Amino acid sequence: MNTDVTNNVQFEREFAYLDTLISARTNAAIAKVNAEALQTYWEVGSYISNRLKNAQWGDHVVSELADYLKRHNPKRRGYGKRTLYNMVKLYETYSASEFNTIVEQLKLSEFVQLQTAQIEAQPIAQMQSVQNDSLEFVQSPIAQTVSSSEIVQLPIAQFQFTRIPAILCLTTYTNHIEILNRCRNYEEYIFYILYAAHQHLNVEELRRCIVNQTFENLMSKEKQMTPSLLSQYPGAEYMLKDRVLLDFLNLKEKHIEPELHRSLVEHMKQFVLELGKDFIFMDDEYTVNIGGKRKRIDLLFYHRALQCLVAVELKSVDFESEFVSKMDLYLEALDRDYKRPNENPSVGIILCPSVDKAEVEYSLCRSMSPTLVAEYRRVLIPRDVMKRSLSEYCEFLRQEYK
Repeated sequence: MNTDVTNNVQFEREFAYLDTLISARTNAAIAKVNAEALQTYWEVGSYISNRLKNAQWGDHVVSELADYLKRHNPKRRGYGKRTLYNMVKLYETYSASEFNTIVEQLKLSEFVQLQTAQIEAQPIAQMQSVQNDSLEFVQSPIAQTVSSSEIVQLPIAQFQFTRIPAILCLTTYTNHIEILNRCRNYEEYIFYILYAAHQHLNVEELRRCIVNQTFENLMSKEKQMTPSLLSQYPGAEYMLKDRVLLDFLNLKEKHIEPELHRSLVEHMKQFVLELGKDFIFMDDEYTVNIGGKRKRIDLLFYHRALQCLVAVELKSVDFESEFVSKMDLYLEALDRDYKRPNENPSVGIILCPSVDKAEVEYSLCRSMSPTLVAEYRRVLIPRDVMKRSLSEYCEFLRQEYK
């Protein structure tokens, strides 16, 4: 019987390894396909850009090229005239010296290697728990795409193609076009490339993040957090937003808390995306027992990166200092009676339509609980602040992937 148990444990370890291996290799294959597709678009864009700038081609020639490609391969999709110009935009934007200077200053090539190496390193680490193995696995450098096959010689002067910057391979072509069409400067381009990769965003999710000014919200240095939150969770300022947009709720200008609560529960998927993909919704009106009394937390989440419970209190009125003491009570109850031993101290978010920053500062200063006050508002920040904040965000990501 003991032998059977031992064998079952051994099999489970091996099965777990193979499951991880399949996922890792699949992700690596997808990354390579994406990188090779981007390299194709990069080279097509660079060639067309060169011909247009040298006045050897005009707009009508690009139209003829789109027609030619469609005529010679009707099954091929994604090479219409508009898409070809998007490829030109991709190349011209990211081949600019200013973009590459910023990438170099931020040492983003190091971050790219850290992030992509995770996909391959995981099964190797997992394999260490499997006993009596004699297998060796070679790690492939997925940060770089496979070299292209030999290019057919052109009937014109020699044209030199370049490699696409490695950072662009962190996300998809459709995400890049969304970023290029909606963002305004290189700092925003870089942030949303990194953010889309870190949060695994598809194009619809990325669009909403850009429209809602996630860059400005996450990079803001005026976040209304307790000192306890910043000390216990140093990376929280890059994971928790203090301004959210709830336009998808279609609430009336004057609404009450039950309406806000009900609408958020009905639109939980959109709300989680607005908060950040690391949030996992657990329950609404979660009951905790305090001194023989039953209290209800409006919304309860779990945050994967912070590894803690997150209590969200909803308010339809402007911030009041009494909200903090109520949240302190909830967080104490969660930590004493509901938090698991392997979880970190619970975090609180008080969501209000607007706040008086001075009152918030006074209220949070003495609170011992890790709490954030968030509001439904959008604020732009100066570009010099964005540059400095982007550098700090890149450093945060480096620590995440070490």
